[in-house]
Amino acid sequence: MEIKDPNPCRVIGVLDDGVASLNATALALLRSADVIIGGARTLALLEREFKTGSVRHDLTGKLKEVPEWVRAARADNLACVVLATGDPLCHGIAPYLAQHLCVEALDILPNLSTLQLACARIGLAWQDARIVSVHAKDAGEWQRGAKPGHGLYALAQATRQHARLLILTSPDNSPDRIARLLVAEGLGDDFLMAVAENLLQPEERVLAELTPQQAAEMTFAALNVVLLWRITPAARPVRFGLADTEFAQRQPEKGLITKQEVRAVSLARLQLHADSVVWDIGAGSGSVGLEAARLCPQGHVYAIEKNDADFGIAGQNHAAFGISNYSLHLGKAPEQLDTWPDPDAVFIGGSGGELAGLIAGTIARLRPNGTLVMNFVTLENLATATATLQAMEGVSWDVLQLQASRSKPILHMHRMAAENPVWIVCARREANND
Repeated sequence: MEIKDPNPCRVIGVLDDGVASLNATALALLRSADVIIGGARTLALLEREFKTGSVRHDLTGKLKEVPEWVRAARADNLACVVLATGDPLCHGIAPYLAQHLCVEALDILPNLSTLQLACARIGLAWQDARIVSVHAKDAGEWQRGAKPGHGLYALAQATRQHARLLILTSPDNSPDRIARLLVAEGLGDDFLMAVAENLLQPEERVLAELTPQQAAEMTFAALNVVLLWRITPAARPVRFGLADTEFAQRQPEKGLITKQEVRAVSLARLQLHADSVVWDIGAGSGSVGLEAARLCPQGHVYAIEKNDADFGIAGQNHAAFGISNYSLHLGKAPEQLDTWPDPDAVFIGGSGGELAGLIAGTIARLRPNGTLVMNFVTLENLATATATLQAMEGVSWDVLQLQASRSKPILHMHRMAAENPVWIVCARREANND
């Protein structure tokens, strides 16, 4: 039989119309509380309801102290209330308190979320929408190819995967900045926006059906939420095994692209997961890394190419692919690799004469059970790779030779034309190799 805590901390959701947003139970608990914890703005909104002598704690900038304030109040058998915005379980304080106290020590009284209110204002169904919070420190303007540490990264990924998004903003990560992200990602014609400002306050304003191009040039109130919904059908791209002609390549002589058959086998040997971190060294046209990015929608691909012209071509392919989890760098490996997170998988398509060092460096950085895949067309590079791997401990490896032939028309018939043979070398760092 479940035993109720005799003196739980009450976590009460509050909206910006203050007392009017509270039901009778929540209001009675607030008026009888001995200890009241909340943000400065919320405390000011409800201070007339606090009983005389109650202790008030402003949690602004002091989130880590809140569990101790709650523990102290409970230890003294005092009635404690934490005031949260809207639904405390929707990007609110309740999960944090449950983690640092325990669920049984909390009694959560949710309110409407501001996101629900915004959807109600414009009649947007939200049961299948994705909620994203950018309510963090200033993320800076979004740049295409930004890395996962950027504060708008999760939003950029979500725009590729969801038709409706509900966004909790901040004064820095504002609606106009979000609109500029959409434009930068080539999605300016694919979504409409609504911005709900100062909900439940006298100066409430709801701007519906803004285009990203319009919103990008506007200024909004500091308190707002953003709704996005797709107005064009989402693309249904091929995720694996694209034809070589789908990629921009060096002209007039096509080159520095891993051919479809070799690319397919190489990607299979990389053993990718949805959240894999992938390195693409010697990106060339970007074909392997870009397909890997599609196969790892919750992961990220870091690519590097030393040749200016090929770097530009890989950038063209990146722009055409409609993905936001791919970063392309101009440089010669191992430059910049020390700034990248440890990979789950590494593809080496070109080594710039530093093959032995690259193999040793990438194996050392691979996560346990991570995989290194290399493509070679020369005997010399194959020999260097196998000799380097042979000398390493805790690494298993193998070599696959692949030689595909493609049909070609000859008069009214067809012949088979052989592609150049390619050696695919695969190495795996064993889990117990620290």
